[in-house]
Amino acid sequence: MRNEGNVDRLLRVVVGLAVLALVFVGPRTPFGWIGLVPLFTGIFGFCPAYKLLGINTCGIRR
Repeated sequence: MRNEGNVDRLLRVVVGLAVLALVFVGPRTPFGWIGLVPLFTGIFGFCPAYKLLGINTCGIRR
């Protein structure tokens, strides 16, 4: 069950990877692990927060 469109998913993966990079380069902060959240939601195409708020950016209605 997807509730994210392709553009939304792509942006989430890019942002997730950028934030996750903070763990390995730059300030090397452990807060970079928060980047896993947008990364995984972008990969799977499902956002639990969208579900709670009734948001659906996916063009396909099911």
